[in-house]
Amino acid sequence: MAALTNAIPEKTVERLSEYRRTLLACHKQGISHIFSHVLAGIHGITAVQVRRDLMLIGFSSDTKKGYDVQVLINYISNILDSPTPMNVAVLGMGHLGQAITKYFNSKGLKLRITTAFDVDPQKVGHEIDGIPCFHMDQFEKAVEERDISIVVVSSPTNVALDLVVPIINAGIRGVLNFTSTPLNFPQGIIVENYDITTLLEKVAYFVKESDSNNS
Repeated sequence: MAALTNAIPEKTVERLSEYRRTLLACHKQGISHIFSHVLAGIHGITAVQVRRDLMLIGFSSDTKKGYDVQVLINYISNILDSPTPMNVAVLGMGHLGQAITKYFNSKGLKLRITTAFDVDPQKVGHEIDGIPCFHMDQFEKAVEERDISIVVVSSPTNVALDLVVPIINAGIRGVLNFTSTPLNFPQGIIVENYDITTLLEKVAYFVKESDSNNS
């Protein structure tokens, strides 16, 4: 995914999201302040990296007690979150699509999955975990009526490429692709291809190498 001009680098955005989740967990535990080296240790990076990320977004309020957890949560939220809510749709409500919906909507984020699409007659026209499921034939119309900005593609891999043109025509602005087929879009549509198989094989490779080195 190409970073936009003058935008925060992709890896920094990813870390900011991770920091916020950690900070929210700390806040829930009643922790009011956290040092940069503690936040860094939780994420397996250096305190220098944490401070660089926060300086990049203009935050440098590190007191003798560390960062104020609530203040930093609010600051990161102002950077990451859209001023208006963004509605998300899931394309493909199989086991993966349903798992993504359950997980994501339980997090209490401003982004929310509000709509699902499928072609299975047992799913179309019904609510799945409280989310209405439409047929893909209604995709463009439903996207407009329900003000959907982002889609999560969790369809079978063999139909993923068939979704590219409908996504473009519907005016979708962001795509998170969970299939093993990389999807490419014109400039102006942000896409993140998340291939679970490749990532798992990468982890397995390094486990194998670690075992070989330790034997």
